[in-house]
Formats: sequence, structure tokens, C-alpha cells
Amino acid sequence: MRLVALLGLFSALSFVSPVTAASAAMPDNLSKPTYIAAEDTITKARDIAFPGTMQLEVDARDNVQGIFRITQTIPVAEAGRLTLLYPEWLPGNHAPRGEIEKLAALQFTANGQKLDWVRDDMDVFAFHLNVPEGVSEIIAKFQFTSATTGSQGRIVMAPSMLNLRWHQVSLYPAGYYVRRIPVEATAIYPAGWRAASSMRPKARQPKTDTLNRVVYRKTDYDTLVDSPVFAGKNFQTHRLSRRVHLNIVADDAKYLKPKKTHIAKHSKLVRESEALFGSHPYDRYDFLLALTEEMGSIGIEHHRSSENGVNREYFTKWNDGPGRRNLLPHEIVHAWNGKYRRPAGMWTPDFREPMRDNLLWVYEGQTQFWGYVLGARSGLFSKQDTLDAIAAIAAGMDLRVGRQWRPLIDTTHDPIIAARKPKPWSSWQRQEDYYNEGLLIWLEADGIIRRESGGKKSLENFARTFFKGKNGDYGVVTYELSDVIEALNAVQPYDWAGFIQERVYQTTDEAPKKGLTLGGYKLVYNATKSDFISANDKRRKQLDLSHSIGMVVSDKGAVKAVMWDGPAFKAGLKNGLTITAVNGKAYTAEMLTQAIEENRGKLNKIEIFAKYDDQYSNFMVDYSGGLRYPHLEKITADETAGEGGQIEGGIDRLLKPKTR
Repeated sequence: MRLVALLGLFSALSFVSPVTAASAAMPDNLSKPTYIAAEDTITKARDIAFPGTMQLEVDARDNVQGIFRITQTIPVAEAGRLTLLYPEWLPGNHAPRGEIEKLAALQFTANGQKLDWVRDDMDVFAFHLNVPEGVSEIIAKFQFTSATTGSQGRIVMAPSMLNLRWHQVSLYPAGYYVRRIPVEATAIYPAGWRAASSMRPKARQPKTDTLNRVVYRKTDYDTLVDSPVFAGKNFQTHRLSRRVHLNIVADDAKYLKPKKTHIAKHSKLVRESEALFGSHPYDRYDFLLALTEEMGSIGIEHHRSSENGVNREYFTKWNDGPGRRNLLPHEIVHAWNGKYRRPAGMWTPDFREPMRDNLLWVYEGQTQFWGYVLGARSGLFSKQDTLDAIAAIAAGMDLRVGRQWRPLIDTTHDPIIAARKPKPWSSWQRQEDYYNEGLLIWLEADGIIRRESGGKKSLENFARTFFKGKNGDYGVVTYELSDVIEALNAVQPYDWAGFIQERVYQTTDEAPKKGLTLGGYKLVYNATKSDFISANDKRRKQLDLSHSIGMVVSDKGAVKAVMWDGPAFKAGLKNGLTITAVNGKAYTAEMLTQAIEENRGKLNKIEIFAKYDDQYSNFMVDYSGGLRYPHLEKITADETAGEGGQIEGGIDRLLKPKTR
């Protein structure tokens, strides 16, 4: 929809007829309050130096009950009102995800005297207190109580490991850019545990200090929050390059058994990444990798590190399938795309200012694209697994029929709207589709550049110019949509503005799959489940029948998802049901898949008996297409004639390694 049309729409919506307005008015004899807008009295962040250095000590030894105990010393320059903020808008989360509900036992003192505090009645992440005369610093003491079950949030402290996230265990003064607030952080870990972070320890502790204390070098608060810690009892570090390390913690030492070939593939990931972008925007980079079922799973990017939580058997069951091995390639790409180069609306001076996520289809979408490419180039994913993953992504995006009413651009607001909570009809409501649909858009952009340049250029040229920076520079360079379009045109002239308008801003009936064709492949379906989908089903403990009866079922028979307007949907099935029988026989996954395949080409309906709480219902699913799973199949030049170009083997070239 063009801007003029949008303005016309807003004008139409804002018009209310006098008759309608009058008829809706309240009678004059009723009491009518007048609204008084609340005043925001919190000082906006300014690009000025904070007077002093904060001292932050985190006691992280209570790994039994999961309680962090914090002592923070905050310098003050003058008496009077002081406002301290708890981080709310978190980079990498793309939303206000600060877990302030887990902050407890907050108290302030100055010169040994207790100071009263009050929470702001409009911004609950802000605390106000009055600093008496003659006070040069205040001391804050409080706790961060980790979730102890998954229903309370992500568990960050477990019996064998912890994830120290500085934004969860600190406050900062309002009125300053966080990059202008110096801080020295100290952490006390359980005895015998080792820790890893992109921050460097200040020095070795004196022998007289019997605690497992680490004092980190002075930095700014922005960098501190961007430098989390993984610590654990079972710990290994592997050097991947002169600048990059892989730091692993595990629930049990028996899972810490990576082979030399496994580490070699992670080393190749680093070489392929730096070769792709032609730079390294970090002085050092630390993969923080947790092999765990005790601590919560995670995948969050930082400029010089990433937090990665995967299954325990990441190394020990390497041959069972690629599993979560696309996570690390995705996160390291963010060092260039998302951290060094960042959408202007997603860079903020502090953690209170809201972010604007409308360019996440670049930030996350192109990262998703390069993550799979680098996974293949490094050998973390085989070429076939990568092709199968792309097939599953393209087919999955086709099932997002919500694209008929909700354009891709609107899904970039989903981190704020939905906070990744489950939805009853995700294929109709849509989710954070900018990841995988973004991948398809950038795959098509790569194909267009190859076609228009006669195979001389590709999206790699864009990556190497747009994201390349100075080696060791872990600052931030922002961009707008116009910068993306200009950079694409500099690589290969084309109507990129129109391309983006159609793919990102408009509704459509079909996922953008032209990149498959331009890359030399087409999406097909058959009854054979790919190893990629089999491994995904095993990891998620589910049976994915999305492309046949339109349903995903857990290994216990619980309905996890129903595709909007699919056969299961039309039969009346919904999330939350538990299947107990299929065609009159007790439910098993094998029974359901057998029933689907045996009904291929027949006029019969598949009978599914299911319960919801204590109610039982029978559902007759009208489907005779048999089992269907997506795959990519190579196509001939004749099949691309309608696309206005010839096959350049784009996808095959994309996945080919560039370094030895």
C-alpha cells in the first residue's frame, strides 16, 4: 500500500459524522472526569559523561536456590533527587523484556543511613530517592531471583552452571547515554567453577582471597550489558582463531567430548564468516555455549560474544542430525549485521527508550540467510541438510496464510506485541516471520543480482560493502531503509525499492519463493521425510504433519498446532486437544501416519478421537493426499524461462566453501 493510500485510509477512519457523535455522547446530568495526563519527570538520556565509576559486585554462589545477591555503589555529584533505572528494552530481544518482577529486597543506604525510595507510578522500571547533603555515593543492595521452573521464565542459574546477564543484576542512573557511564564489575562464582565472557579479568586475585572472585576490567555500562557470562563446574575452552574462542559448559562432564573434527568445523565457521564480510568488527569474540537441560535454552547475539543454549548431546550425538548447529552461525553473523551495522530505530541511548523494529527483516532476515549459508560452508550443516532446511522454510512460509491480511513488515512488531507467547492460530495470526521469510527475500535478491549481473556479482558483494567495518571496531554504525536500497543499487542497479515494497510491505497469497527458481531449484513434495525434518521432530518431540492433514502433534498425542484452513482445521481440531484414537484404534504416531498414507487417493475420511479436559469428541478429517514432506529438486533451464533469466547455479554457489 502506497503512502498516499495510507494517508487516505487514515483520513477516512478519523471522520465521524455529527449525528453519530451526538448520539454517542453521555447525558449532561452524569459526572464526567477530566483526564490529566501524567508527566514524565525522568530525565532523558544525554550524551554527557557520568561523574564517577559505578562499582558492581554480584554474588552468584547460590546455585541451589538460584539467587543472585548484588551490591552496587553509585557515585552522586550533588544532593537532591536521583532516579535509577532497571534495564527494560534489551538489545537482541527487540522488545521490553527486562525481568523486573524478579528483582527483590531492594534497599539503598548513604553514609550508613537508610534511604527511602519510591517506584515511578508511570515507569515501573524507575526508582526515585533523595540524596542528602554531604553524600558522595549511595549503596544499593538487592537480589535477582532466577526462575526455578520454565513456567516462571528462563532459568539462568542451575546446579552445574549459570548465565550471568548484567542487565538483570544492575541499576543505572537516568539522564546519561549508557556508553558514558563507567563501571567496574566483580562476580563471585561457586567454588571450582570457571567463567567465560568477552570481558577480561582485571588481575589475578590475592591468595588471601579464598572466594572464587573475578574482578573485570573497567568498561562502560553499555559494553557491560553486552558482555554476559557463562560459568560452570564442567567447562572447556577451545581456541578457534587468534581472536575467537568456543567456551562450553555442560550439565555433566560426559557431554564435554567434542572431537577434533567438531572443533575444526567451528574454526572454519570463523574463517568463512570473516572471509564473507571481509573484516572482524571485534577485538575478540567468545561463543558461550551451554549443553544443558537444566538451564534455559537461549540464542542471543552480542557484539563480541553470543549466548547459545543447546541440547546436551550437541557433540556426543553429532551424527544424529544437524540439530541446533545453525545457531552459532546465525549468532556470529550478528557481529556484523545487527551489532556493528544496526537499524537506526534499534539503536537507543539507554535501555529505557523504545526500539523501532521495522527493519528486522534485514537485521534478522539476512542474518538467517547468511547463517544457513555459513553453516553449509563450514560443514556444521551438510549441503543436503541445508537444502532440506531451505525446503522446510519455504514450505512452512507458504502455510502462513495470515499473509493475506498481515504483511511481513507488521510481523517485525511481533516481539513487542506477542513476546513470543504461544498463539492459538499462528499460521493465521503470523509470528516473527521476518526471520524465515526474510531469508527467502534475500535468497531472491541474491538470484536477481546474479541474473542481472550475468553471474559476476551476488549478495556477497552487498554483505562485503554494507556490513564491512574497521577491524576491531565494536562500535555501532546505524542505517535506514534508504541506505539498504542505495547499497543494493550500488552492487547491481535494479528496482530494489519496488522489490522491497512488494515483498515486505504488501499482503500476498504466497511466500516469496522465486529465489529457489533463480537459484536452480524448485519446491516439491513427496512421502519421504527428510533427515532434517526427522531430526527436528526428534528434537522437538513431535510429529509434523503440517503439509498433509495440517497439524503438528507432540509425542504424547497433544495437538501443538493446526494449520488455518487445512484439513484438520476444517474438521474442527484445535490446539490443546489430546488424540486418543485414530480410526478406532488407540493412538500412536505410527498409527496416525499409517492412517494418512493408507487413505491416499481414497474417498474415506480419517477418524480422529480426541479429548479436551474431560470432554471427548470425534473429528472426521477429509484428506486423501497421503503423507507430504517438502524437498528441493534441481530444475532445468527451460523451467526458468518464465523468470526472465537462466540458471546460474546460485544456491549451489552460495553453499560452496570459500576458504580451506
